[in-house]
This record gives sequence, structure tokens and C-alpha cells, in this order.
Amino acid sequence: MQLGSAVTAAGFWLGTLLPVAYLPVFLTGIDSAAGLSIFLGLVAVNVVALVVGHEYPSSRSDPR
Repeated sequence: MQLGSAVTAAGFWLGTLLPVAYLPVFLTGIDSAAGLSIFLGLVAVNVVALVVGHEYPSSRSDPR
């Protein structure tokens, strides 16, 4: 079960922090097929990470 928790945590944090990587893509512009592919790839990875990590906060033990 530890591996599942680690994967969920990694998915949560990747999904949370990955939008920071959008900034360079926006600054350089999405004016080519390569730029669009990079942007869509980042969005796809972000969506997968959010789906994998969506239960992370509720799976942590309550410190109370």
C-alpha cells in the first residue's frame, strides 16, 4: 500500500506544480506546431497527474 500512496502523492504534487511549466510556453508563444504540441503534452500530463493524485489530501491520516 505504500507504493500506491507514493504514486498518489507524486501525482498530486506534479499536478499542482506542473502549471508553472506553462509560463515559458506562453512567453515563447504557441505559434508553431511544436509549441502547440508541447502545450498540449503539458496539459495531458497535468490532467493525468491530477486524476492519479486526486485522493491525496483525503488519504492522509488526520493528525487530530
